[in-house]
Amino acid sequence: VQLQASGGGLVQTGDSLRLSCAASGRRFSNNGMGWFRQAPGEEREFVAAITWGNGRTSYADSVKARFTISRDNSNNMLYLQMNSLKPEDTAVYYCAASRGAIPSRQVSDYTYWGQGTLVTVSS
Repeated sequence: VQLQASGGGLVQTGDSLRLSCAASGRRFSNNGMGWFRQAPGEEREFVAAITWGNGRTSYADSVKARFTISRDNSNNMLYLQMNSLKPEDTAVYYCAASRGAIPSRQVSDYTYWGQGTLVTVSS
């Protein structure tokens, strides 16, 4: 399984970005898929997750109402729409896939990881 994240960049406070994650190597049916982020010197933290099959979602409180996770089953793509970006959203963002069927918030529940894409939000 390979996950390829893209879409990061340098934006200003209040701007929007959409991250994409292309999954290859298998067809996901009911797996949990997630976005995590890691700022310099910090631990990797949960951002959002979705169950591939039924679309059930979960969000970190810090991004709720600003970020939206979605998936395109037919194209095996995962997305993270990020609006109203803040400087504290600056981090490397990773997409991940789990073998379980829940939108887990735990890093340890995810088996497959993309390489990360850098998001920098200037003030």
